[in-house]
Amino acid sequence: MDVGELLSFKPTPTPKRPNEDDSGDSDDDHARSIKLRRLAKSKPDTSLHQLSKTLPKEPTLTDKEREDILRFVETEATEGEILDDTAVKKLVLNFEKKALKNREMRIKFPDQPEKFMDSEIDLHEALQDLSAVATVPDQYPLLVELKCINSLLELLSHDNTDISTKVVHLLQELTDVDILHESEEGAEELINALAEAESPSLLLHNLARLDEQVADERDAVHNTLGIIENITEFRPELCAEVAKQGFLQWILKRLKLKVPFDGNKLYATEILSILLQHTPENRKLLGELDGIDVLLQQLAFYKRHDPSGAEEQEAMENMFDALCCALMEPANRDRFLRGEGLQLMNLMLREKKMSRNGSLKVLDHALAGPDGRDNCNKFVDILGLRTVFPLFMKTPKRKRLLTVDQHEEHVVSIIASMLRNCQGSQRQRLLAKFTENDLEKVDRLLELHFKYMDKVDRTEKDMEQESEDLDDDAQYLKRLSGGLFTLQLIDRIILEVCTAGPATVKQRVQRVLSLRGGSLKIIRHVMREYAGNLGDDGSEEWRQQEQQHILQLVDKF
Repeated sequence: MDVGELLSFKPTPTPKRPNEDDSGDSDDDHARSIKLRRLAKSKPDTSLHQLSKTLPKEPTLTDKEREDILRFVETEATEGEILDDTAVKKLVLNFEKKALKNREMRIKFPDQPEKFMDSEIDLHEALQDLSAVATVPDQYPLLVELKCINSLLELLSHDNTDISTKVVHLLQELTDVDILHESEEGAEELINALAEAESPSLLLHNLARLDEQVADERDAVHNTLGIIENITEFRPELCAEVAKQGFLQWILKRLKLKVPFDGNKLYATEILSILLQHTPENRKLLGELDGIDVLLQQLAFYKRHDPSGAEEQEAMENMFDALCCALMEPANRDRFLRGEGLQLMNLMLREKKMSRNGSLKVLDHALAGPDGRDNCNKFVDILGLRTVFPLFMKTPKRKRLLTVDQHEEHVVSIIASMLRNCQGSQRQRLLAKFTENDLEKVDRLLELHFKYMDKVDRTEKDMEQESEDLDDDAQYLKRLSGGLFTLQLIDRIILEVCTAGPATVKQRVQRVLSLRGGSLKIIRHVMREYAGNLGDDGSEEWRQQEQQHILQLVDKF
């Protein structure tokens, strides 16, 4: 029997998967062919004939055999090839030899690819073999000690992008978050090594030469973003360093590319959200890189068009979230105002497409707090009241991605921010809205007051029944998320309108409260608690002024 016949011969191996899984699983075929080659090397021809005659066609598998098969598929190693220190050292030594050989051949024959091609194939195979270490994170400290990580990062600048894309794929496997959590010590060592070597800038340098029209290179872009996600998820404080080394700029450039929507654009928006979420310096850097304008330009498409699928919808939501994060930086509020962000959000709300959900959140962030004053006055000037109050009166049902409670919270927050920040004629126009159509908006305010009062009561009863021993702050936070936050905003609007508006408004409020068993005392109590827990928004001086203003409203009320 020659080698060809031997390799084409397929006896049923002892640990066999059930037949229904056989079709369509190329990994199983690959694993089986590897095992056959090993059998071919270790057994003579006659024993293979004997083996094929004695094996049953449909063996029943024990639980242990099933576990062995799973372990074999996951690690691509038999029980006799456990990756201990010696095995890892062999893999690393083999890789280093192949890398050195390839470097020497390329230097010796720079213009003769046929001379160094074999060494390049060997290097590629050595990188493939190293991927087995990704299944044993306990060995990561040894990889770092042997300087293997530095050698891998050096190969990111290899002239052949097939090699650099293979390295990216390997690094993505090594940094997989699920794997990292299996060994805290190994993960710490690996992430430290990547951070010290400034791996984001090296990955970025490789990204610049990749052509996403080529499938392998497109996958390498995706894997690069995967590495960034993995290391920032495991160690969030690296977000600032990743952005500083150029990734924020690359993401903005990638978003501006005029190419059909794909998975890499989605992934880029996800990484953008991650980098901005808890890192104030990145929000500042985004503004300096004209990122507010880039996000507004990208979102403008969705003013009159809905996303074409679930992935594009997710990308749109990620960009809205990124814009919300960016607006927490005061300087970005001015950029948003100058870039006509208010006009775009207002148009999105009127167009009634999916984008109005995100635009409502962005408006809430743009108008909130002491830094939202200019935006509040401008929003009234561009006739934003005509857009917001219909949403206040009735929560839309079509194309609503937010829940009813989320939608009501954002709308009420926008109105409360305008009452807090608007001055002069803009404030008068806002107050006048509550006197229109026989005070219908006052009735709606009280309807929402009772709705959220009931929600808070239910939350408090649930907390009493639960056995959790929470401190005062934890209890307050739980009540806030259980409806108290929205109730505070609603009652704040009631106070402002009753105090600054005509007497008929307060009379209507008192009449409706008495009819439904409510009282002014409850509203006063809610607002006093609110005044005592203003949080850390704005400066200390602003918080004191705000507290004093609310308590004055309560006294007048």
